Amino acid sequence: MSKKTLVPTLLVIVVLAFTVSLVSAITDGELDGDGHPHVVLLLMEVGGEPMYRCSGTLLSPTVLLTAGHCTSNYPDEPYSGMRVFTESDVENGDNNYPYAGPNSVEAVAWYAHPLFETEDPFYMHDVGIVILQEPGVTGLAEYGTLPELDQLDALPMPSGKWDKTLFTSVGYGQQIIFTDEEQWEMVSERIRMVAYPFLKQINVPGITGDYSLWLSNNHATGGTCYGDSGGPNFLGDTNIVAGVTSFGMNETCSGSGGVFRTDRADVLDFIYTYYTP
Repeated sequence: MSKKTLVPTLLVIVVLAFTVSLVSAITDGELDGDGHPHVVLLLMEVGGEPMYRCSGTLLSPTVLLTAGHCTSNYPDEPYSGMRVFTESDVENGDNNYPYAGPNSVEAVAWYAHPLFETEDPFYMHDVGIVILQEPGVTGLAEYGTLPELDQLDALPMPSGKWDKTLFTSVGYGQQIIFTDEEQWEMVSERIRMVAYPFLKQINVPGITGDYSLWLSNNHATGGTCYGDSGGPNFLGDTNIVAGVTSFGMNETCSGSGGVFRTDRADVLDFIYTYYTP
């Protein structure tokens, strides 16, 4: 797999940018309701205007875990700011662009893994941290947690219809994306949704390597798409963020979804630089 064949799941909010290969929303999922209030929408601004959006998980009141390509000024436009909020605080501006409402929280700093911007391809260290000015969501009883070192190595490869490791994917991305020769259709409500994909590949040389997971993206299980970048893929029904949504295989968000693992030593070391459990 080369970088050209994979598309990051960042969502570009400007309409014309939908024609480029930038991707990630929960497709074929369901409304999350009150299931994961610690998963928030991250809005990146350029020149003070909303430009990109990702998803992320609060590890604490003021520390947000997301993807590296959401925090590294990708694609080469310096961010003037970042804000986080939930669907209850979305305000639509001109052309239905999402603006952060009055209950949004401003970020004071954001960081990508130190190897993210120095290595090619991008998905080998696709993890980022955002530090908030004040609690992103008040009154939370629980937050996302991190796996133990190399915990995911023990997950079995699927060997049959019933022998599957399930994940819980949460995010604010597109709900429907469809293309044919005549049209390109997207449904992009700024709401938190959830899907339950299963593990397809892990620790496969040349495919996932030891840094990512492949999860199912199909009508039966649901999956991720534009705007879900950085959102959590919880292990089963736990709060353990096994990985963050990283890339898709094509512009229609079909096939496997790429998830960057959080259980490697250098990744945990990076996160724990900014977060203390």
